[in-house]
Amino acid sequence: MSNKYYAALFITCLMALTACNHSSEAPSPAPTTSKDVVDTVTVHPSQVTDTLTLPARLMPNPTDVVHIYPPLSGRVLTLKALPGQEVSKGQAIGTLQSNDGASARSDYEKAKIEAARADLQLQRAKELLQHEVMAQKDYDDLKAVGDADHAELQRTLQTLHNLGFSENDSSVDLPIRSPISGIVLDVGTAPGELQRSLDNANAIATIANIDSIWVIGDLYPNNVDAVRRGQPVEVRVNGYPNEVRSGVIDNISDAVDPTTLTLKVRVVLANPGHKYKPQMFATISVANLKREAIVVPSTAVIRDGIKNYVFVATPDHKYARRDVELGETHENAVEITHGLGDGEQIVSTGAELLRQAGAQ
Repeated sequence: MSNKYYAALFITCLMALTACNHSSEAPSPAPTTSKDVVDTVTVHPSQVTDTLTLPARLMPNPTDVVHIYPPLSGRVLTLKALPGQEVSKGQAIGTLQSNDGASARSDYEKAKIEAARADLQLQRAKELLQHEVMAQKDYDDLKAVGDADHAELQRTLQTLHNLGFSENDSSVDLPIRSPISGIVLDVGTAPGELQRSLDNANAIATIANIDSIWVIGDLYPNNVDAVRRGQPVEVRVNGYPNEVRSGVIDNISDAVDPTTLTLKVRVVLANPGHKYKPQMFATISVANLKREAIVVPSTAVIRDGIKNYVFVATPDHKYARRDVELGETHENAVEITHGLGDGEQIVSTGAELLRQAGAQ
């Protein structure tokens, strides 16, 4: 072989070796980093609305609550009302046996007889007066007596009606009727119990109309500037956690309750079907003033004992831990009151993985 052949073979081998060395020094594919599972978000101050939550309790309108007292002394014969029972206006819920009732019935019957006799006497006197057998003065006297007898009849009839009796029967057992339609809140007596008098008797029953219900919230005086009449609110009643009722503040009391040291805030809600019961607990949420705050996703914050921190993106494309102070918590976010500035980028998803990687 010629020298040219060997020279060409040498050059070919040298180029092959050089190519092999270059391929071994080329960069390998980048390893999988946390960037594959980390999302970031740029934080800016945003407008948030403070919400003032007031503990509350349901109660009926006091003007729709009736305490039924016995109109006279007597013994309770029957009682058909039970707490929680629905009653209608005029419905008999019991009976009362009373000597006073018998006396009222007797007075009415006597007055009716006297009025009828006075009418007969006056009729005869009118005939005598027409025939000039009776003097006008005597006729006027009989007419005055008849008017008095009729007045007494009306008085005894009114007494009979006030006691709940009817003039068309002879019963002396007094029916106890509900004056309104509503629900029985309480029963204060039992069959066989003696009701002494109207002055010191216990209420036989307490009935309330709860077609509408009052929600009474406790407002501390230091929050009084945040609440006003006519302000929209949201009401949540315990027992119905997924139900939110909208309403407005109907009234704010002018005096502080000496027991709770709070002002009373009233919201009136319609109560179809009477699903809301008196004395149930509730909360009144009042939208307060709007303000500026930095709000970040809850997943961005790591809570480590008494410290709270986030991961902030650095200029060299890494993430640095930053301690922060938290404010109010919202549904899926939390306020940062100190530690972050406008325009900074923080890790919104994957912060927990970064924390674990740092611990390792």
